[in-house]
Amino acid sequence: MAAWSDAIEGARIAVMSLADRMEGLAHPTLRLGVTGLSRAGKTIFTTALIHALTRGGRLPVFEAAQSGRIARAVLEPQPDDAVPRFAYEDHLATLAQERAWPSSTTRVSELRILVRYASPRGAMRSLTLDLVDYPGEWLLDLPLLDMDFAAFSRQSLDLARAPARAALAGPYLAALTAADPTRPADESKARELAGLFTAYLAACRAETVAMSLLPPGRFLMPGELEGSPALTFAPLDPPERAFPSGSLGVMMERRFEAYKSAVVRPFFRNHFARLDRQIVLVDALAALNAGPAALADLERALDGILAAFRTGRNSLVSALFRPRIEKVLFAATKADHLHRTSHDRLEAILARLVDRARGRASEGGAALDVVALAAIRATREARVTRGGHELSAIVGTPEAGQEAGGHVFDGIEEVAVFPGELPADPDALFDPSGAGFRGLASASAEDADFRFLRFRPPAGIGADKPIPHIRLDRALQFLLGDRFG
Repeated sequence: MAAWSDAIEGARIAVMSLADRMEGLAHPTLRLGVTGLSRAGKTIFTTALIHALTRGGRLPVFEAAQSGRIARAVLEPQPDDAVPRFAYEDHLATLAQERAWPSSTTRVSELRILVRYASPRGAMRSLTLDLVDYPGEWLLDLPLLDMDFAAFSRQSLDLARAPARAALAGPYLAALTAADPTRPADESKARELAGLFTAYLAACRAETVAMSLLPPGRFLMPGELEGSPALTFAPLDPPERAFPSGSLGVMMERRFEAYKSAVVRPFFRNHFARLDRQIVLVDALAALNAGPAALADLERALDGILAAFRTGRNSLVSALFRPRIEKVLFAATKADHLHRTSHDRLEAILARLVDRARGRASEGGAALDVVALAAIRATREARVTRGGHELSAIVGTPEAGQEAGGHVFDGIEEVAVFPGELPADPDALFDPSGAGFRGLASASAEDADFRFLRFRPPAGIGADKPIPHIRLDRALQFLLGDRFG
């Protein structure tokens, strides 16, 4: 039955891929996926990318823009009638008028840009760029397609019982111990377990914990499915034998399969399988804030994310029927929270996080790169003298409620912050035999080895003004540069 379903799903994807490629023959099109885990800056990146293409700015590494070959880039009507449009104008207004960051990505949205440009030989051409913005948590659901309920339960409960999570999962694990999945199905018990499991996942996202590997993704972003049976299940300790017919365990198994059918497969078919290029935004600083367990969890999550990609160069056959993502860029965001002397070190940490995934991508023929960037730069750099010593600092306006050294910021005052330096050798952060480092999960904010504040957007952003950034141009060159050749 599963093999038959997979065959039908493959046929659907092949038809959609063929339709996309036939349209691309008449109108060259590139579908770029923008994703990342919670609070990594997906909406900010997409807004900045659109602004840079349509309004210009300082983009020295993006060759097509630097050489003046991009004649114009204009927003086009929404490509898919059933998908919400990315609210670019609203997000830009939030940045410019409120000096606030736009709301986080909680659903798939799209926006189309038509770019007219001159080839290196001077011929005028056009490229249709479809941006697909979606929550990275949904990517972590794709491995569920290859799991049955027992495998999902084992993986989920192993994570929940790990030392870094056991206290957070305590209420759920206690309820699980008290439940008997072999007894008749009970809707109230299913809702209780699902609610406690969801609360545990939500607790794992707190700033002091900052865990990343938290499937199923829709449990924390239910949208229109909130309260549905497809989101009312939870992992159970697998029995020695199959659950008896009509039992709570069978109900959970059925709902897990419904989740895959109603949520995961449509996302894969309608959006993910159609992507050509992908950028994955990573908030590595949040993991460093939280501590070693969060960093290790982020590494596992990124490994799972790239395993979900069908990376590799497109042959003629695969481009028509089973397209693969040709380029993947992992980007460590919030580089503006560090002095530039630590940017290369942040990039090295990210490279270490995706080291295992990089090997698989290269074997498939895909291009994979890492970069430390800030799509919108919220700080500037300064040299400040303290105690007779000159120190490298960043200057910005912390968000209201942020705290440092016992001082709570009001969201108005501008301050100079000494973020410190990341280690020159990233392996020191991952060495299980070493002392590790102290994070918020095991120490106070004053004692943590890393503490990065959140800053408000810079003043002066507007529709016709360039947006300050760090290495957005490098990301554009890697993801799009060859298509303007």
